[in-house]
Amino acid sequence: MARTDFPGLEAFLAIAERGSFRAAAAHLNLSQTALSHRIRKLEANLGVRLFVRTTRQVSLTAAGREFLGRVRGPAESLADAFAALAAAAAGGGGSIALACLPTLAMRHIPAVLAELAQSHPQVSVRVLDLSAGEIVERVRLGEAELGVGIAAAAGPDLDIQPLLTEPFVLACPADHPLAGRRGVAWAEIEGVPLVRVSPQTGNRALLDDALGPRREAMAWRYEVQHLSTAIALVAARVALAVVPALAVEASGGDRVVGVPLRDPAVSRRLGLITRRGAAPSAAGQALAGLLRARLGRPGG
Repeated sequence: MARTDFPGLEAFLAIAERGSFRAAAAHLNLSQTALSHRIRKLEANLGVRLFVRTTRQVSLTAAGREFLGRVRGPAESLADAFAALAAAAAGGGGSIALACLPTLAMRHIPAVLAELAQSHPQVSVRVLDLSAGEIVERVRLGEAELGVGIAAAAGPDLDIQPLLTEPFVLACPADHPLAGRRGVAWAEIEGVPLVRVSPQTGNRALLDDALGPRREAMAWRYEVQHLSTAIALVAARVALAVVPALAVEASGGDRVVGVPLRDPAVSRRLGLITRRGAAPSAAGQALAGLLRARLGRPGG
C-alpha cells in the first residue's frame, strides 16, 4: 500500500480552499518555495497535475477537483480526531460515541447526559440509537466506544457488564379491559390482534425463543420495524402489542399502559457493551459510570 503524503495533502487542501499559493503558504507558515515543493512532490506521487497555475491565479484541474471531493471529508474527520485527542489530553474533555437502544435513548439517556454535562462540561457525545445487532457492530468496529443493548446479542470479542433485566409487557390502551390487570397470561390473548416487531430485531428473537410453539397460536396481525410504531398502533386502537416495558415508558403519554405477561414471563437482559482489550477514554469511563449508576439500580 502506498504511503500517504500528509504534508502534500495538507498543502493541497490549503491551496484549494484559499485559492492562492501565497495565502496557503501564510496559513501553513511556509515559504512559497516550500509549499510549491510539497505540491510538486504530491503531483509526482499521484502522476497527475492538480493545479493550473498562471501569474494571476491558480485553479484546480479536473483531476484536482475529483481528488478534492475524495479527500476533503476524510481530512476533516482526521482533523476532528486530532482536535478531540488534544483536547482530552489537555483536560478539555474530548468526545465519545454511545450506541444504544431507541427506548433507552428516549427514557434514560437524556438524564444521564444531563449529569455528564454537569461533571464534564467539555465532553461532547454522539448518540447512535440503533437496533441490538447494529449496536454490537458499531462497538465491534470501534465506531462507538460504549453500547447499551441486549446482552445476548453480543459476541466473544466484546465485554458485557449486566445493567438491568427488563420484562416484556402487553401494551394496551389505558381504558382497555385488560389495562387494570396485575398480569395477563399468554393464553388469555390468543386470538387477540397483536403487533410484533420484525425478525431482524433482537426483541423478536427473544420472544420467539421464549414462546416456542405457542407463538404460532398468537394472532400476530401486524409487523413493524420499530417499537415506537407498535406503541402508535396500540394508541390508535388498531391492535395490542408485546413490547419491552421501556417502550411504554418512553412513549411519554398516558394513552397506553403496560400489563405484565405471565405463563411464561419473558424478559431481556440489557448490558453495557465495550470492545474487549480496548483502552477506555476518560470521557468513556465517566459516561460508563453514570450509565451503571442509573440503569444498574433496581427499578432503573
